[in-house]
Amino acid sequence: MYILGINAYHGDSSACLIKDGEILAAVEEERFNRIKHWSGFPEKSIKFCLDKYGLDINDVSYITTNSNFFSNILLKISFSLNKLINPSFLINQIIRKRKKTNLKNTILKSFHANKLIPKIINIDHHLSHISSSFYCSPFDESISMSIDGFGDFASLVLTKNQNNKIKIISRVLFPNSAGVFYQTLTQYLGFKNYGDEYKVMGMAGYGEEKYTKHLDKIVKLKNNGKFEIDNSYFNLYNKNFEFNWDGGTPTFNDLYNEDKFKQLLNLNPRNKNEDITDDHFSLAASLQSVYEKILFNALDYSQEISSIKNLCLAGGCAMNSLANGKIRKKTKYKNIYIPSAPSDAGGSIGSALNLYFKLHKQKKHFFQNNPYLGCDYSNEFIKNEIKKNTQLNNLNKFNIMNFEYNELINFVTKKIIQGNVIGWFQGRMELGPRALGNRSILCDPRIKNLKDLLNIKIKRRESFRPFAPAILKEYMGDWFDDTFDSPFMMQVTPIKKEKLNLVPAIVHVDGTCRVQTVDYKNNNIFYDLLKEFHKLTSVPILLNTSFNENEPIVNEPKEAINCFLRTKLDILVLNNYIIMRK
Repeated sequence: MYILGINAYHGDSSACLIKDGEILAAVEEERFNRIKHWSGFPEKSIKFCLDKYGLDINDVSYITTNSNFFSNILLKISFSLNKLINPSFLINQIIRKRKKTNLKNTILKSFHANKLIPKIINIDHHLSHISSSFYCSPFDESISMSIDGFGDFASLVLTKNQNNKIKIISRVLFPNSAGVFYQTLTQYLGFKNYGDEYKVMGMAGYGEEKYTKHLDKIVKLKNNGKFEIDNSYFNLYNKNFEFNWDGGTPTFNDLYNEDKFKQLLNLNPRNKNEDITDDHFSLAASLQSVYEKILFNALDYSQEISSIKNLCLAGGCAMNSLANGKIRKKTKYKNIYIPSAPSDAGGSIGSALNLYFKLHKQKKHFFQNNPYLGCDYSNEFIKNEIKKNTQLNNLNKFNIMNFEYNELINFVTKKIIQGNVIGWFQGRMELGPRALGNRSILCDPRIKNLKDLLNIKIKRRESFRPFAPAILKEYMGDWFDDTFDSPFMMQVTPIKKEKLNLVPAIVHVDGTCRVQTVDYKNNNIFYDLLKEFHKLTSVPILLNTSFNENEPIVNEPKEAINCFLRTKLDILVLNNYIIMRK
């Protein structure tokens, strides 16, 4: 049985293909159209998934979406009538609903079909998130949390999962939202683009929590793991609020009530071009602190009502790696699973798996820990791409070489040790926001000024944002205060004090790192590169950042080549091919 899952008309639009409960392919639309967080119909993603396995749209049994307009429908209607929400907000919601319900016509048109055989099934937004985590996890039972801005009228859902059944035990409804709370203060700090919250996480390490008591006045924690937010501080549904999910990057008006926040904080909203001050860093630290209170209040409640020690996380807020890294120390949960795409991109997977295990209740789900589900390219294809590029064929500027596997590992390792910045392009593209060793920029983490060097050469991003380490999984306990598996860079943990000065390029100002653990089974070539680097340096770590320059992570070889040519990357590795500047 094939099921096609899609996330459409929402941020990070995506598609996936599963067969008999196994994920075969999954990819975000932004990797094809090169528009970050693109929200629309994921036509190219769907075509990739089908073409990869030689399928037609009518070869699949079902098509699932990660949203169900009728979830919590009575609550939606009641809230709309009571709050007298502005007409434009409701019209926007209705238009989105119509587009989703007209999905059949869109698919028929996109795939030039006369009729659509697979049935379209709409799965609740948060159940899709939870399914994307639990049904891919190694756990037979778990507590799961989906936490984000909002979807299908909810912002936080807790479930108890046993025998492949997902049972809701608590939920927080619109307009109370930890995701909206975080996004609003992110905007107030001058970061207005969709998805900028990770920048504020980077800022938090530089600040003091001097605004925490102020922000506590907005958030009221409740005994049952829920919370309420004083919505007079937000413009979420008043007459001035608008948002757009229909194609392009999602856009929002300012969510904050400027007068209320200025009075509360005695701090003006930051203009995006304004210098960042100590007060801005402290507001970021305070925001992170209050978000963590919301998170742990819910987790504490889940511990009160269940003895299960396994936790699955999903939803956009599950990408708050700073908070995630504290869960083991602050709760009983010692086994934590977070998928590579916990945000809405992973909702396509979740909706498909949710339906599959509803239809096959007797089947046991299995551990699916492979994020490498996107496009890959043969050496022959890459050879032709290199030949087609006139700039690369200037023999006075570039050397182009082709290596066997062992020679490649040895050569690249030595070049990294010599201080070169490597664009590393291998195998199938990763699903999710992190480069995990197949579309990565790699460097020697021992170089002290490497962060500044990278920003000058390629990344051109804010100086307060840290770079992350990839470490051989078996050495995690030797280098970090906590030992756990983190294959998708979704958890932050302190580095051991005696190791801090050995790898300054990957340590944040607060002594923490957002770690990726690498094992041979999941990525043998990246593992072998790390192993060779460890053999020559006694350091089992490389700096690993995404292969891009203020754009979606590169997908095709030509995008990697173009990024190499317009930046100051020293060396480009495309499968077995190496391109070097002279």
